[in-house]
Amino acid sequence: MPPTPRSDRMKIGTIGAGTVALAFARQALAAGHQVVLSNSRGAASLQPLVAELGRGASTGTREEAASAEVVLLAVPWPLIPQALAGLPAWDGRILIDATNQFTSLNPAVVADLGNTTGSEFVARLAPGARVVKALNTLFAEYIDAPRRAAGRVVLFHAGDDAAAKTEVATLAEEFGFIPLDVGDLRNGGQLMQLGGSLSAQHLLKPDSLERR
Repeated sequence: MPPTPRSDRMKIGTIGAGTVALAFARQALAAGHQVVLSNSRGAASLQPLVAELGRGASTGTREEAASAEVVLLAVPWPLIPQALAGLPAWDGRILIDATNQFTSLNPAVVADLGNTTGSEFVARLAPGARVVKALNTLFAEYIDAPRRAAGRVVLFHAGDDAAAKTEVATLAEEFGFIPLDVGDLRNGGQLMQLGGSLSAQHLLKPDSLERR
């Protein structure tokens, strides 16, 4: 069954408009929120996608999307510094980091960050944001359909701010996921990023277990 739209509609922005961002946007719209999409090519390139998404979806500049209450970062790894540069002060707004540190996809090359996790790197480029790592371990098809015949998709998330993680977990439940907090950006982030034990793990929690 689809999520029940909530009365307190939230404005959610996306920096990036690829398959992950669009899957996330569809879930947010179904839950009754507004979504502002942005990308590096400008609003005109997003008009067909907004028309497809329907009511509640709009296009905006990167700055407008980043001014939303919750912002999803879903751009290729090499574009992150450019995507986060020059944005308005974050002032504690939530930034969901859905990125993976591929410097190249063909061939696949993973950025060497030393002891720093990908989300710690992102947090340094977005001072004042409450960064929560989420969605990066899932293929877009699982974000598009978190409720399945066998159960609900588990959504891992990590962050240093407990209240921000609670807000992201609430959204995840609205979308149909089972949220699972795996720790802070250092320890949880290591589990979730490329090479971590939770990367590309698509787990389902059967409905029968939820009723126990």
